[in-house]
Amino acid sequence: MVWPFPHVLGGRLRHPEGMTTLRPVRQRLSARVRAWITAVLALLSGYVIATARQAAVRPPLVLGQDAVPPSGQDSSQVTLETSGGQVIDIRPSSGEATTLLILYPGGLVRPQAYEWIGRALTMHGVQTVIPVFPLDLAVTGINRAGGLIAQYGQGKRVVIAGHSLGGAMAAQYAAGHTDQLAGMILMAAYPAGNVTLKGKTLPTLSLLAEKDGVADPQEVRGGLDRLPDDTTLTVIPGAVHAFFGRYGPQKGDGVPTVTHGQAETSILAAITAFLDKLPAR
Repeated sequence: MVWPFPHVLGGRLRHPEGMTTLRPVRQRLSARVRAWITAVLALLSGYVIATARQAAVRPPLVLGQDAVPPSGQDSSQVTLETSGGQVIDIRPSSGEATTLLILYPGGLVRPQAYEWIGRALTMHGVQTVIPVFPLDLAVTGINRAGGLIAQYGQGKRVVIAGHSLGGAMAAQYAAGHTDQLAGMILMAAYPAGNVTLKGKTLPTLSLLAEKDGVADPQEVRGGLDRLPDDTTLTVIPGAVHAFFGRYGPQKGDGVPTVTHGQAETSILAAITAFLDKLPAR
């Protein structure tokens, strides 16, 4: 007679013929294997917790500590204000700005990393506002630009800009709001695959760091196919992805062949030349 199931005899699991003892899996695993499994689970748990904490607990937002422009000249007034959330407002300390630049930071990059750009541009009549996004991710507030234009853009020509992920989100906003904008600046960025501005009228500057190891140069160049016809691609010689902001080295980035200051000077030269070509409001 063949029994399809084991019987419980004497508190132990036994085959009816008494030939096989079926012990729980935990008993059959050696102490060494259990120790390895426990260690691996602990490491995975630690990694998940550390990654989540890094995203949720952001470094402090401190203005002015690392924001002096490459020229050393600074004629700006910088304040932390509220407009649909916190925003860094950088404006000329004297005279009225004629251009409003809305700058979306890169993913997980603190907004003050781009304060140097705003301070440098005040000498050219530009007011720069840098929104603070939840978790420092522009994807959480793609349409923030609308409220910033309403609050700060009256009487000014408006240019939207962004670095890396922030640039992709800036392009996504621009795709549906070209009527509000006089131009767009993408720094090591390109529109998402499902976003296109082809055929739209919007002067655009695409900046590519020559030694970028984060934003694939081929992807940046390929993104030109989804940008307006009036787009200028400018390569920043010897620069890397992280040189658009001041937030330190970035994992996976390339190796620069110029100093950070030299790259910033080239970035500013490209931006100011682009802004000078835009028609006045």
